[in-house]
Amino acid sequence: MQQLSGLEAEISRWKALDERANALLELDELATAADDASMLGEIEAEAIELQQMLAQMRLELLLSGPHDARDAIMTIHSGAGGTEAQDWTAMLERMYLRWAERHGLRGEIIDEAEGDEAGLKNATIEIRGRNAYGLLRSERGVHRLVRISPFDNAKRRHTTFALVEVIPDIGDEIAIDINPDDIKMDVYRASGHGGQNVQKNSTAIRLTHLPTGITVSCQNERSQMQNRERAMAVLRARLYDLELQKQEEELARLRGELVSAGWGNQIRSYVLHPYRMVKDLRTNWETGNTTAVLDGDLDDLIAAYLEQMVGRA
Repeated sequence: MQQLSGLEAEISRWKALDERANALLELDELATAADDASMLGEIEAEAIELQQMLAQMRLELLLSGPHDARDAIMTIHSGAGGTEAQDWTAMLERMYLRWAERHGLRGEIIDEAEGDEAGLKNATIEIRGRNAYGLLRSERGVHRLVRISPFDNAKRRHTTFALVEVIPDIGDEIAIDINPDDIKMDVYRASGHGGQNVQKNSTAIRLTHLPTGITVSCQNERSQMQNRERAMAVLRARLYDLELQKQEEELARLRGELVSAGWGNQIRSYVLHPYRMVKDLRTNWETGNTTAVLDGDLDDLIAAYLEQMVGRA
């Protein structure tokens, strides 16, 4: 019934867009015949709005994966490079939170480890809202930054990396059996965001899944129990994603395709010096407006990736 309701809502959106477009065409004919300049200006503004709506709805048609409609859990890991890499991790966290804000999605920091001098060693954020995972799965991989480091007194150019992981939040809808004996739990004081209760008491939770070595942390909730429940939800999602990756790698091996993962899988370069450019290495899409991209304007990058992936599933 939920699926049926979703499909009916989708059809209604397309019918409404079609009706608006037809009405605008009729209005345009009348305004042209009457040579009404003011009405033609209003029609042009309406046409631009419809064009933007069409582009967004067309993008959503490309989201056909089984989990594309779900919320997304994103983890950003700083690479080698010390403070420079940790600052890059914080820049990426801001970029994705700004992207979520632009789209009316809710971005929430689940856990983050502050850098030694600046930035973040790693961060886990949850993006909640329609198609969050389907859109953000394009960001999975290694992101490379080239710039004059603000932390280098000699003002030398540095190249640094960060790894972005994106998994769907499967919630309780998909059963993942986890043996309690396979989990090691550590409790510690939260060091990030939160009120006095969060800062003074040992409310933060770190769970380690011993068979796989997967570690997840949560410190944004006020109580230890809430943090444990949230950490367990993230652990279930990561274990589910790990199984999906194994299946994909096996299929790729049987097809004779090259399987690359982890730090070798660089997907995008952000160059701020000696020139300014963001280039996606998978689609070859590029722009010189690095400021807009780092401020969360990722729509064209995401669309280019989804267009390329059509028919590859």
